Formats: sequence, C-alpha cells, structure tokens
Amino acid sequence: METRRLFYEDCHLYSFTARVTGCEPVKGGYAVTLDATAFYPEGGGQACDTGALNEARVLDVSEQDGNIIHLCDRELPVGQPVIGSIDQGRRFDLMQQHTGEHIVSGIVSRRYGWHNVGFHIGADGITIDFDGPISAEDLLSIEAEANAAVWQNYPVKCWTPSPEELPGINYRSKKQLQWPVRVVEIPGVDCCACCGVHVANTGEIGLIKLFSCVKFHQGVRIEMACGKRALDALNAAFDQNRQVSQAFSAKLYATGEAARKMNQRLSAAEYRCSELERKIWDFVAEQYTGRGDVFHYDSTLTPLAVRELADRIARRCGGVAAVLGGSDHLNLCLIDPAGDLKELSQAVKDRLNGRGGGKSGIFQGTVGVTAQEVVQFFADWYSSSSVPN
Repeated sequence: METRRLFYEDCHLYSFTARVTGCEPVKGGYAVTLDATAFYPEGGGQACDTGALNEARVLDVSEQDGNIIHLCDRELPVGQPVIGSIDQGRRFDLMQQHTGEHIVSGIVSRRYGWHNVGFHIGADGITIDFDGPISAEDLLSIEAEANAAVWQNYPVKCWTPSPEELPGINYRSKKQLQWPVRVVEIPGVDCCACCGVHVANTGEIGLIKLFSCVKFHQGVRIEMACGKRALDALNAAFDQNRQVSQAFSAKLYATGEAARKMNQRLSAAEYRCSELERKIWDFVAEQYTGRGDVFHYDSTLTPLAVRELADRIARRCGGVAAVLGGSDHLNLCLIDPAGDLKELSQAVKDRLNGRGGGKSGIFQGTVGVTAQEVVQFFADWYSSSSVPN
C-alpha cells in the first residue's frame, strides 16, 4: 500500500502520528516505512525533510515504488504507532526557496519564453538555469516584479487535475507528462508541473533577492535567495559595507565612489613605486659593470623583480648574472647574453633542488634550499665571483 502523503494535504504539518509498516536494516541505518508521513522525500529540485520518528533520527527520505522510505538511525517496531517531528525551520526554508523559484521562472517564461532547464537549492541559495539570454538590467526588473507578487500574498494552489481537466491547463513542464500530473499555480504569475512542497501563500516568502546573472551554456544562470536566506545575505552585505564606510571615512551609501578614489590613489602610488624600484635596480646594476660573473641576493625581490634586475645586471656585468630573491620561497634567474646556461641550469636543478626553465641564455625558476646554500653554490661555481649582496 502506498504511503499517504500528508505533506501534500498540509504544507505546514510539522508533527503527525502514523503506524510503522516496515523496518529493514540497510547501509547507514534502518529503512522505515509508514502508512502516512509528512516527511517530504527528495525530488523536484527540493531536498528531503529531516527530523525524528519517536526517538529515532530521520537522516534521509526517498521514494521507492510509491512508498516513502525514511532512513533512521535506529530500529522501530513494525505495527507500532510513532510520532513524527519535522525540522520546521528546514522545511519552511525549502518551501520559501522553491516557491520563490516558481515566481522567478514564471516571470522569465512569460516575458522571454525561456525554459527553466536546471534548478538547485544549495546550502546558501538557489541557482536557476535558463536556455536564453537575460541582461543585468532585466534582472532588476524581474526582481521587482517577483517581490510585487510576494507582497500581493497570492494563494499557492497545488492540485492534481483529472484526466479530462489536464489537457486544458497551460502549465510549464520540461517534458511531456502523462496523467497524473501535480500542478502548482500562483494566479497571474506561474503555473507549473511540480512535485515539490510550497508555501500556502506567496507572502510567506517575505523577500526575493536576485544576486547575479551569468552566461551558462547556451543561456544564463541566475543566483538568488528567498526569505530568511535573502535577509541574512543582505544583512551580511550591509555589515561589510558598514565596515568599508568606516575604513574609508565615507557615508554608508557612498562607499563605491570612495573605493574608486582609493583605487586611483593606489594605482598612482604603485606607478611611483615601480619607477623608484627601476631606478634602484639601475643603480644596483651599475655597481656590477664589467665585473664578469655576478651573484646578487635581495630577500625583498618579487619573481618579476628578480627577472628585471637580472636583465639589467646582465647588460652591464659582461658575464653570467645570477639574481636570487625572496625569503621563504626563493626565486632564481640566470642570464648570460653571450652563452649557453644548459650546464649551469642543470647543476641548479641537481644540487639546489631547482625547478624552472627558459630559452638558451636564460633560466628562471625556484630553488628548494636555503639562501646560504645558494650563495655557497655560486661561490664554488664561478671561477671569479663578486661578493654576494
């Protein structure tokens, strides 16, 4: 006998009494069936309910051949009554998200004719995939219309039309369906085939927030959240903006302009620093003019600076320029404009645990030893080395 689906009779039923009709040991616990249940099984893009049957925790809920299977952490006596308790916060959150998705998908379908081809309720929000383009400007308009539908507090009608009624109902569906078909309708907003659980009235959603719309396959993916999730996300963003306004000494709603001005100042400062660095590198390279093979170490050099300084020294020293930079992670660049570094670079790999490469006359990479070991290596390698810096 199929399980009676109490979740379709009352979406706000969070506690119920039923009789255990089966209990089998399975991987991860016990598969329990009941003559009736308010636990919704996973399906239609909506996760299952969790909660308890008496003292047994319900870990997962699925449907098999018309029966609802409750995966429990302990055995329940067959034939005995149980009290089911559903995690009310989880159920209501999932109903808010799912019904909010219906509203947005219905608006998109009516406005553009695009189909909802993918839907997922994640831990933080919802993603909906559509098979056509939607612009960022359109997203604001869709959000406004979706929230207007929430505030109108429309009834959410869920029913299974008769075989005679079904052909006359214009409902959204990803594929052609055979009777019986469960239909979810929000008057003037959406009518869709769906097996999920939804709020009784749109006002229960509270708020719909669309966060992003990005290209995905041949269409777009919208990221959104509803109800408490949307409020929590907006509160978190507001708190971050408050911190930004304090850091910039800007008004709460003027942080964007303050950030742009700060970026301009930082870019100008970075340009000035780069110019000063290049002057310093020119000065350092000048000290090695005509010195032949040179080794130079500066722990403050970035990988890019290591290469640029090696270039400058190599043009002046008249030999191999070896420049080492960094402290915890050491970067090395070898340049010999007139020679082949194959033998030296191989020795760096073998003796200094070096990694990297380059074309003839240039080697750049990392070494896996200490800076002092690198200093000693080049002191031994060069027939006449300069004093390391």
